[in-house]
Formats: sequence, C-alpha cells, structure tokens
Amino acid sequence: MLVFSLLTMEKLKQAVKEIAYSQNQAKLSNLHRSLIPFLSFASSLYGAVLYIRHSLYRSGFFSKNSLLVISVGNLTWGGNGKTPMVEFIAKRLADYGISSLILTRPNYVKELSKSSMAPSYFFEPRNISTKLHLEVLHDAVVLCVSAIGSPDAFVLAVEKIGPLLVYRIDFNDHHSFEIEDIHMIRKRLRQLEYKFGYKPIVVITEKDYDRDPEILKHLHPFRVLVLCSEMQILPRKGCDEDCFR
Repeated sequence: MLVFSLLTMEKLKQAVKEIAYSQNQAKLSNLHRSLIPFLSFASSLYGAVLYIRHSLYRSGFFSKNSLLVISVGNLTWGGNGKTPMVEFIAKRLADYGISSLILTRPNYVKELSKSSMAPSYFFEPRNISTKLHLEVLHDAVVLCVSAIGSPDAFVLAVEKIGPLLVYRIDFNDHHSFEIEDIHMIRKRLRQLEYKFGYKPIVVITEKDYDRDPEILKHLHPFRVLVLCSEMQILPRKGCDEDCFR
C-alpha cells in the first residue's frame, strides 16, 4: 500500500509539473486537463490567504520590524540557481564579517539585479579534486541526467558547450536516485553505445551529485561528469556585482 501511494504521488507531481510547463493546455491529456480546475481553485485560495495576510501587515494588525532584506527567488519552479545565489551572497557578507540569516517567505520584495548560471568546469565523482575543462565534451555523445525543477536550462547549457549530440533523462525535482533508476540509465547508455559505436558520457548537475554521490558508481564503466556552474551577476539599472561589495 505504501509503495502504491508513493508511486501515485510521484505520478501526480509529474502531472502537475507538466501542466505548469505546458505552453498549450489544449495539447494536454484528458487526465491533465481534469486537474486544472482543482489546481486553479487551490491557487486562487492560496492567493486569497496571502492577500489577507499582507493586508493585516499593512494595516498594522500584525507588527513588523524594518530590516534590510535581500530576496532571492522567482515565479518559476526549482532548478534556476537560487541556492548558488544564496551561497554567493552569504559568502560576500561573510567577507565583511556580517552574519546572515536565511529565510524563505518574505512579505515585501524589491528587485535588485538579475543573474545567470554559467558552466565553469567538470569533475569526476571518483576524483572530485580535479577540474576538467568544458572542452572535454567536444564531439562526444552526452546523456544528461537530472532531477531538478528546470532541466531544460541544464540541457541547454550542456548543448552550448559543443558536444556532438545530447540526449536526456529527466526525473522529478529532488528525486533521489534508486538502483532501478541506475538500471534504466545504464540501459539507455548501452543503446547509445550500440548506435554510435562508442561509450557516451553521462553529465549530471552538482546538485544531483551531492544528493547521493555513491550510487553514481553503479554507472561504471560509463564515464560520469558533474557540471559545476558559477553565479554571474548581470548589470541592471546601474546595479552590477559591485553592489554586493
């Protein structure tokens, strides 16, 4: 019963994700479209509760303190680099001896700047201290494996590096790889090896590597590379990286 419930919940999360990313709801399946009214109602209810809460703060019913807050977030799903951005800011503050407190639900926000994640280097799980240049993927067949909220950005970043071909396997955000997943990945790798005559390279995100480094060893003898990215602050309205100094 527990296994059935977990499988059902996983399918439900996948369906909600597909609805959220869909550009044309008319192309969704009947099952997906049947969920839209419920999701719309839940969204409206959540929005109403937030509106009431904010109104109570604005009216003075709830007390508030005036503090300088740096908000990191957006209106999209996970996997957009929010965690590296928070790490970037926290390190900057620490350089000046400022201790930071990380919260998750700000009431009032003001946009400071935009950022992007730029691929920096690779490392192999068996040798994490060695940095490999991005050119290691040139002319290679790549299988991107990820369990993040926005895998498209990850795959696009890998494609821009310049491999021969890029294939992908996407799991739900925060999914923990199981041995069954490894078997499926290995099966796909063998298919690609048979098709092209040489072994493809597996590329995963640093976030997925940190979740369970040990299980990736089961992909041997296929090569696994972990993509590391750096936060870049993009100038906006006269504000750039110097604003954080």
